[in-house]
Amino acid sequence: MDPNEEKLDHAEEIDEKDTSGTGYTHVEDPVLEKKIVRHLDRRILPWIFILWLLAFIDRSNIGNAKIDGLIDDLNLTGNKYNVSLTVFYILYVLIDIPSNWLLKVVGGGKYLPMLAVAWGIVGTCMGAVKSYGGLIACRLLLGACEGGMFGGIILYLSMFYKRHQLMFRLGVFYCAAPLSGAFGGLLATGLAEIRYGGYNRWPWIFFVEGSITIVVAIVAFFFLPDTPGKAKFLSEEEQWYIVHVLRADLQGAAQSDRIDDEKFSWSAVRMALLNINTIVMSINFFLILVPIYSFSLFLPSIISGLGYHRITAQLFTVPPNFLAFLVVLMASWISDRIKMRGPLIATGLLVAAIGYIMQLAAKSPGVRYAGTFFVASGVFPCSPLILAWLSNNLAPHYVKATGLGFIVAVGNCGAFVATFTYLSEDAPLYITGHAINIGAIGISLILTLGNILYIRWENSARASGKRDARLQHGRENELGYRHPAFRYTL
Repeated sequence: MDPNEEKLDHAEEIDEKDTSGTGYTHVEDPVLEKKIVRHLDRRILPWIFILWLLAFIDRSNIGNAKIDGLIDDLNLTGNKYNVSLTVFYILYVLIDIPSNWLLKVVGGGKYLPMLAVAWGIVGTCMGAVKSYGGLIACRLLLGACEGGMFGGIILYLSMFYKRHQLMFRLGVFYCAAPLSGAFGGLLATGLAEIRYGGYNRWPWIFFVEGSITIVVAIVAFFFLPDTPGKAKFLSEEEQWYIVHVLRADLQGAAQSDRIDDEKFSWSAVRMALLNINTIVMSINFFLILVPIYSFSLFLPSIISGLGYHRITAQLFTVPPNFLAFLVVLMASWISDRIKMRGPLIATGLLVAAIGYIMQLAAKSPGVRYAGTFFVASGVFPCSPLILAWLSNNLAPHYVKATGLGFIVAVGNCGAFVATFTYLSEDAPLYITGHAINIGAIGISLILTLGNILYIRWENSARASGKRDARLQHGRENELGYRHPAFRYTL
């Protein structure tokens, strides 16, 4: 038997010799691990969930403002509204990779709340804009401030949880995205009725929601830990234990005993960007985000096109988004249980395709509205699934940081397509927009199935010893995900 495989088969015996200087030796203890994970869940997940909920509300509340007077008050004729959506992503996609590099330097527990304070300030200022130019400037700055958040949260959570504990935690934070559509729609319905101080209706959506973000982020700054080894709510023994459990979970791909000790190198950047999983999944994420962003930004307009107006249209955005919230949680839990990502992505894409077919083929407003439920419940789970898929298949830290930054950057370029899928001249049927989205879903399904086949082939090659030659150079700690003992997640 390969000695590396034997090492994995006896994970409970790893690190029994104390090399930490703490006096503790590592023997696998499921009870202790469960206790530590509960501590992490209670202290980290609520803050991450709330921050991402606010992030998605602050970027997509412009869709609510649109049907509450923004278009008329700022004279957004032609495609000006769509341009204002698009510019958000210019700086958003450029900042992803360097932001992930910076996260570990600053400390994730401080860096993520700092980003939230910044975009909360910008979001609040959006309520005061009086011109198209002012709106463009705010949307650019909002994108710059939010740019590091998505990939940063995924990287941050991967520093605290084992690979097949990660998906459910990503699901918990990501389900805030569809919930933001439900919660944001209800909140916007009430806020848009405010008329005070010369600001009527839509500005109050930005004023109130941006201010909430600032307050929550300031509080989160004092509660989130930077790394497992610096989590003050864990005892010294618990800190040491979880650090070594996470190292063992990487199956030989770890660079050092502690993530705090890993150093940036350009070789890690090359390893991340030349990985087949990174390339294929980044293109796939681009395709998945086309329907997700167009759905989030234009659902109020789509529902308005069914014959519902203002308050009714806002309220009708709630049910499909709430269903998506539940489905994201369920899919995330199932994914970790079966330790698979790709098959669930394929299933979600098929469900979303049914929803768009209903939009295109049905004449009844009721059937077309029902189609929004299929779209939401099918496409929203695909985003956290594919990000967890790539995170599981990259190691060590800076390889993962670069890969996650890259996939988020490439994926969010899908927003440039999404913001022009539903044009005002295509109302009320929006046939072009629905057709673009179903095309993106079809190509994404092909890439997903192809990636599943590649991973099966590569894992089989490693299991049969065809990659063992990589161990002959005496530099095992530099192999990362290329280590023969490392298995890709399917």
